[in-house]
Amino acid sequence: MKKTATAKSVKTSGPAAAKPTAQAQTPPANADGAPDFISAVFAIARRIPRGRVTSYGAIAESAGIRLSARMVGWAMHAAGRAHPPVPAHRVVNSKGLLTGKHHFATPTLMQELLEKEGVTVVNDQVRDFSKHFWDPGPVPLLPKKKK
Repeated sequence: MKKTATAKSVKTSGPAAAKPTAQAQTPPANADGAPDFISAVFAIARRIPRGRVTSYGAIAESAGIRLSARMVGWAMHAAGRAHPPVPAHRVVNSKGLLTGKHHFATPTLMQELLEKEGVTVVNDQVRDFSKHFWDPGPVPLLPKKKK
């Protein structure tokens, strides 16, 4: 079964309702009902310029959650349902590998989107990764907790 960037429908009643899938899970929300972490990840990803890429770890560090690159990957899995859209194809691992490619509608879509922006990909890895790498900077984007 192929994973896609779109959400699968989830029953809200009946026997299937008691068995949520990993795709149906949502992160804990703040008092306003907005998931702070995912909002920060998406805000950073939306700033990635066309033709550039960044890493899960760079996004984590920029959001002030250093060493949480895996959580950024988890958040990016929900990017296909985000509005406004999130350019998830521009987020790769720290070596430039397209590790998230299986979460797109087809296994080649991530590479195709990057190549349309002028990024060369060879064997699932961004060529000249350091040239295409975009550093989001150290500014934390997570909202401050209300007292």
